[in-house]
Amino acid sequence: MSTVKDYFGCMVFDDRQMKASLPAKVYNSLKKTIDEGAELDLRVANAVAEAMKEWALEKGATHYTHWFQPLTGITAEKHDSFIEAAPDGGVIMEFSGKELIKGEPDASSFPTGGIRATFEARGYTTWDPTSYAFIKGKTLCIPTAFCAYGGQALDKKTPLLRSMEALNKQALRILRLFGNTTAKRVTSSVGPEQEYFLITKEMYDKRLDLKMTGRTLFGSKPPKGQEMDDHYFGIIKPRVQAFMEDLNEELWKLGILAKAEHNEVAPSQHELAPIYTTTNVGTDHNQLTMEIMQKTAIKHGLVCLLHEKPFAGVNGSGKHNNWSIGTDEGVNLLSPGETPYENAQFLLFLCAVIKAVDDYQDLLRLSVATAGNDHRLGANEAPPAVISMFLGEELDAVLEAIEKDQPYAGTEKMQMKLGVDTLPKFNRDTTDRNRTSPFAFTGNKFEFRMLGSSNSIACANIMLNAAVAESLKIYADRLEGAADFETALHDMIKKTIKDHRRIIFNGNGYDDKWIEEATKVRGLSNYRTTADCMPHLLDEKNVKMLTGHKVFTLEEMKSRCEIMLENYCKSVSIEASTMVIMAKEQIIPAMAAYSKRLAETASAKLAIDSSIACAYEKGIIKKLSGLCDEAMVKTDELEQAIAELDTAKDIVEESVMIRDTVLVKMSELRALCDEGEKLTAKKYWPFPDYADLLFGV
Repeated sequence: MSTVKDYFGCMVFDDRQMKASLPAKVYNSLKKTIDEGAELDLRVANAVAEAMKEWALEKGATHYTHWFQPLTGITAEKHDSFIEAAPDGGVIMEFSGKELIKGEPDASSFPTGGIRATFEARGYTTWDPTSYAFIKGKTLCIPTAFCAYGGQALDKKTPLLRSMEALNKQALRILRLFGNTTAKRVTSSVGPEQEYFLITKEMYDKRLDLKMTGRTLFGSKPPKGQEMDDHYFGIIKPRVQAFMEDLNEELWKLGILAKAEHNEVAPSQHELAPIYTTTNVGTDHNQLTMEIMQKTAIKHGLVCLLHEKPFAGVNGSGKHNNWSIGTDEGVNLLSPGETPYENAQFLLFLCAVIKAVDDYQDLLRLSVATAGNDHRLGANEAPPAVISMFLGEELDAVLEAIEKDQPYAGTEKMQMKLGVDTLPKFNRDTTDRNRTSPFAFTGNKFEFRMLGSSNSIACANIMLNAAVAESLKIYADRLEGAADFETALHDMIKKTIKDHRRIIFNGNGYDDKWIEEATKVRGLSNYRTTADCMPHLLDEKNVKMLTGHKVFTLEEMKSRCEIMLENYCKSVSIEASTMVIMAKEQIIPAMAAYSKRLAETASAKLAIDSSIACAYEKGIIKKLSGLCDEAMVKTDELEQAIAELDTAKDIVEESVMIRDTVLVKMSELRALCDEGEKLTAKKYWPFPDYADLLFGV
């Protein structure tokens, strides 16, 4: 029987495979490109292509594809076979370095935000050698960047790689100031925890809202939800366990470091957490993970829901982005060590993150903004829309001592004693976790908790990498010219703490008093919706920073603002239109049908005995009749609000109309229909209810 160790990464053309199949000179050249960013030699590409093809053919592959991440939020691929015509009428299997390096997919139907006209179809994909090729089905998938004919980035990988390069450049400047002359590269790493729901395929197929939008647009609260906290970390059901086992096997074959799995808080909600890896690879892996989750679920008669808020009244799903930075020598630059007060290098990198998060709150918020995530942020299940940082008692005390020029007494290690002699004793950590914080320090990394479960993690990490690169640039510019490095370093750390202390909050992020303090006292931003935050992408300070580090061009930033607002408007419009159909064709007729049945029952009773009051039937009929009438009015109002979107002069105005009118009308219609569900006999209700969905697996 094969073990995980035997088959892990068997479908990946990884370092082990490259070392085994490439000549030493070619392998070393490619490694230099991957590890140090050296230019790729075409001769090396040709040799890699040949070895990659032979390996793929041995694995049963017949096609190859340039696998890329356009601005749709999902991945894209166009398959080409390896076959070429042979003179004798047969075929030969060919794959060249040129085909490896460059592809030409039709770019006309991908979102561009006005970068190019619809009739300008040509686009290019180009190999990203820092992310390993892999086999999916019978296709060799080559991770690539995607750009327009004019060279503008039309994907999420390109600006992510640029942001990583910007961070590397500025971090190396800082390391040189501390006397490190051997580190060649600084890389950000990430481990995204992925939450998701599983429901039965049978019930999914009966709900138009789930099929069209990925979430339930109607549904009254069941008698039991997550109140008992009995699902969190509870025993995994056999059907779910079988799904998880298959999922792990598929992920491990692709070299994806799936580590932890457990039940989450809400019924039918679960989580998968990987070991963290370089941000570029971690982003690719997370996109693959979401795809494989959905495919594997179908094999088990299930559907994997990745929407941020598929069910009202229970927790939605997030994606916790565990982010850190380290050197190619294996040094984690966010590890405080045993004596953080004396670790000046750590303190400077910590301050760079603090400054970045405070200076660019808006960029971090908009990097996670979607129509789905707007339902989740700010609920008592996820961080609020206000950005703040949690550092914990020890680091907060260290920063306070530096700010006040006072000696730091240190934090005594407390031994945990549980009162049972046979249980081992252990030291308590010097800081607790704060699950209500959007951006929490967790020992040697930061956990950015605001991402939605369906989001690509690329956007958040682009902004985080770039913002920290900007902080490090400011520090390096000042310190490189300082007459007294030690004094300048101390003063800079002290100034950062003083200037940006407002962003540090170690309390309860769910408390309404905190939101008031954050906005009115501390002056932190509170962008509750995508329509509120997305236009701030083009604020002068953000344009200056992102173009200055060459993460985006101004043209690319304008296009992304346009695309993200379009996605927001289209998503909500689809939901609203689906609500109209469901209300008109399913819900209102169901309430009317049940009312009719009650009327017939009452009539039959009265025919037997005219003195019977029929109070139950009359009471329900009266309530349902009123709800039907009100629901029809609200349906018409919603339909009218959708039609009026065509009058918007631009996408910003349309997004405001969506926020202020369409979403309000949707909420009003849902409230009426959900009340009607409570009054209507179950067999008359046209689709599975929340109890069926949440407890049906």
